[in-house]
Amino acid sequence: MLEEGKIEQRNKTGRRTTCRIRKKHVRVGLAETLSTFVMMVFGLGSVAQVVTGGGVFGDFLSINLGFGLGVAMGVHAGGKVSGAHMNAAVTFTMCVLGRLSWKMLPLYVIAQLLGSFIAAGTIFALYYDSINHYCGGNLTVFGPKATAGIFATYPAPYLSIQTGFLDQVLGTAMLLLCLMSLADKRNQPAPTGGEPVAIGALVLLIGVSMGSNSGYAINPTRDLGPRIFTAIAGWGIDVFRAGNNWWWVPLVAPLVGGVTGALIYKAFVELFHPKDKKPKPSGPSEHIPLDECKKDNTDECVNC
Repeated sequence: MLEEGKIEQRNKTGRRTTCRIRKKHVRVGLAETLSTFVMMVFGLGSVAQVVTGGGVFGDFLSINLGFGLGVAMGVHAGGKVSGAHMNAAVTFTMCVLGRLSWKMLPLYVIAQLLGSFIAAGTIFALYYDSINHYCGGNLTVFGPKATAGIFATYPAPYLSIQTGFLDQVLGTAMLLLCLMSLADKRNQPAPTGGEPVAIGALVLLIGVSMGSNSGYAINPTRDLGPRIFTAIAGWGIDVFRAGNNWWWVPLVAPLVGGVTGALIYKAFVELFHPKDKKPKPSGPSEHIPLDECKKDNTDECVNC
């Protein structure tokens, strides 16, 4: 009887741990989807307003402001739950650095793609009449009345694939380098509570300094989700053929750039921090400590 009791207790503990992990995965996935959706609705909406308005309702600066402030609002929407990566390059870099489990990578990427795809559909529905009025109902990727660029990024006519790849590597490297510094408690981090504004300002800065060549995607999931949507919604396969098959550059180059920027920051700054000044964790965050699920803590499994 005692042995059977031990087995039963062990099974209960296993079920509780599994239930808690599942709940964490659901929370993280939903929060990451919502954060990405918020960012993309504001960002794509600002582009749609500028393009279909013919410059009357904004310009290149307003697009950068839209994405910068959209990122800030996205961080507010889910930052304490998923970390609000909203960017596969950020998630991939965190996995490379060992700050996030590789098992979480598919969850984040799927959530980001889903949020971006839904946001593209939302903006398409909102600006459907405006887009059709602007282009005369002819949804094109090329030409003076092209509208595919509202949703995904495309290179300028003068840009080569090689320079475009470098453009995306450098932009994403600066993004991750600065994100690392903003989060480094032993350096000059963003003030507590001011992280969303600081990250939004960083994206705005990248846009106004490195955005003209190819629209500074610096984010694989931000670009791929809307590109797939436009292929389905009427623009067709040309969204993948445009710019000498440009579509793969915003997928691959940001992954290279993200890891490069993060490693540069570690090599120049983080590795030289005094060992005796390591800070204590600033507070609870659900998107990293999944290892805590190994403990027999049933507080979060009451409603399972």
